[in-house]
Amino acid sequence: MTASRILEFSATPVFVRLRLGQMVIEREGQPETTVPLEDVAIIVVSHPQAVFTNGVYSEFLKFGGAVVICDRNYNPAGLLLPLVGHTTQQERFEAQAAAPLPLKKRLWGQIVRAKVERQGAVLRDVCADDAGLGAMALRVRSGDAGNLEALAAQRYWPRLFSDPTFRRRRDGDGPNALLNYGYAVLRAAVARAICASGLHPSLGLHHCNRYDPFCLADDLMEPFRPIVDRVVVSIVRERGLGAPLDRESKTDILSVLSERFDADGERRSLFDWLSSPAASLARIYSGSHESLNLPELSYAPPRKEPVRASIHVADGNVRSAG
Repeated sequence: MTASRILEFSATPVFVRLRLGQMVIEREGQPETTVPLEDVAIIVVSHPQAVFTNGVYSEFLKFGGAVVICDRNYNPAGLLLPLVGHTTQQERFEAQAAAPLPLKKRLWGQIVRAKVERQGAVLRDVCADDAGLGAMALRVRSGDAGNLEALAAQRYWPRLFSDPTFRRRRDGDGPNALLNYGYAVLRAAVARAICASGLHPSLGLHHCNRYDPFCLADDLMEPFRPIVDRVVVSIVRERGLGAPLDRESKTDILSVLSERFDADGERRSLFDWLSSPAASLARIYSGSHESLNLPELSYAPPRKEPVRASIHVADGNVRSAG
């Protein structure tokens, strides 16, 4: 998967149609703009008067893209993913469904350990102290029997925002709204990688909500959440705890998520790196691999204006920089 751009439609009414493999973006009183489908990884639709033809959606999904649909408050409300993502999809579905519980518990322990370690790394960078999360990560066992993920969260969130009253909430405003938005895009990227690997996003390792069709995406995204946490902290430090989820904040979040990250001596897009855990999980289910590949990604945001590495649709204009 080479596509690494994120398109967001939020500022003005828009009509998007398909022409010769490209999205044609039309706005009243403005010249049309075209964007190749194969360049785009995720589309975020926020404006209530954004209209897409079925041809755009169907062809975009064929390219392996994901679409995040937001409600009137710009909160993510739905996710569209490709139906077929791999030539041996049915075989992989069967192996995934038959995975034994001890295996899933062992893999969940690995995920929690990586998540807590990376939360500790964020605290070291932001607060010069990991609050003991590094040591806590070493105690994580199969299935996270000691519930160390939750105990780490109790230390992590208040320190991250220098606010002892802060609580992580899915329906909150301020930092919570920023986190929710970033996590929704990250979740779409992980779900996209899962489908490309021939796995089903609803068959999770730990998450098992009967009403959640993306349990596996919720599992595999856990070690990568600190990427979003870092950019939200930078926004809050610049604009305060009451920083709104506006165009500026969303653009900052999307810019970081579409950047390139370093790991294992390579520099690749986040979308490329996210294919690693999904592909390794598929190999585990087939019996050819034993542990998840959860690359620890390194990215240092610029001190001032973030690099606009992806295309963003905002202000009625398409902006691209690299």
